[in-house]
Amino acid sequence: MALRQLIGRTLVTVLLASTAFASVGLTAPADGVFTIRIRPVLINLAVDVDVKLGAHHFHKRWSALPDASRL
Repeated sequence: MALRQLIGRTLVTVLLASTAFASVGLTAPADGVFTIRIRPVLINLAVDVDVKLGAHHFHKRWSALPDASRL
């Protein structure tokens, strides 16, 4: 198998796995083991993303407006 074909198959496999992982997390119940919650914040044009995996909780916020303290 050529290296180019191997890289292509690996990339497609990672894409399919991440799509399945995200769809399961987005449709899981809030008290499940793995959940993804995406919540828009209209006050400062931001998006909050919460990912819960077992006992670990990850939070990230992306905003369209620049942070005033960084200017």
